[in-house]
Amino acid sequence: MMKEKIDLLIRCMNESKKTVFFGGAGVSTESGIPDFRSKDGLYNQHDVQFDKYSPEYLLSSGCLYDRPEVFYEFYNQKLDTRGIKPNITHKMLARLEAAGKLSSVITQNIDGLHQMAGSRRVIELHGTTQRNYCVHCHREYGGDFIFQSENSIPECPACGHMVRPDVTLYGEQLPGNAVREAEEELREADMLMIGGTSLTVYPAAYYIHEFRGNHLVVINRDQLQVKLNPASDISFACSLGEVFSELERRFLEIQ
Repeated sequence: MMKEKIDLLIRCMNESKKTVFFGGAGVSTESGIPDFRSKDGLYNQHDVQFDKYSPEYLLSSGCLYDRPEVFYEFYNQKLDTRGIKPNITHKMLARLEAAGKLSSVITQNIDGLHQMAGSRRVIELHGTTQRNYCVHCHREYGGDFIFQSENSIPECPACGHMVRPDVTLYGEQLPGNAVREAEEELREADMLMIGGTSLTVYPAAYYIHEFRGNHLVVINRDQLQVKLNPASDISFACSLGEVFSELERRFLEIQ
């Protein structure tokens, strides 16, 4: 069954003029980064220090500005992915782009692993931990700045105000440029691959409805509430690693 689906996937990729990948936390779990909502995810990791707050609050603009010491302690403990490496999915998406078979990656992740793997067109709907900026003078700093800060609340060397991650927190709007790029890519695509996402996080999950193309490919361990056309769409109820390892093995067939 897997072979037949991979055969169909390769055929659809070869026929497609524009393929887009839309991914979530499950893309990075095989690199060792926990997702948010699974039984082993970040939201189910109990820490006495943070138990009195909800995970959504700890990753909110309210926590950042009202209780910055709590926010940065949680951020430093849970979201430091600097030692993490891209996995087979990240690497194969980059190879597909380099081969002209993938237009872009639209990601809900903030870890920067797609770029580390070599992807060039990455649309980050939720921002990234790889960039930081001062809330006052807007001077930009690299991804290490907050994690290496000796202060409990990182300060801008230029003006002394707080430096925050360039991440979209709960209570904040998604970055307008990324949203517009994602919508345009989805509207123009004739093939959309969705992987490693529950499609329960809004408004990001809403944007897949912009897709009007020919082939929808879903790769997710759990069944998603997505309407599939059995004549043209493909669903893999397995890990992304299984699918992309097969694509790597049969890469010469992708032309």
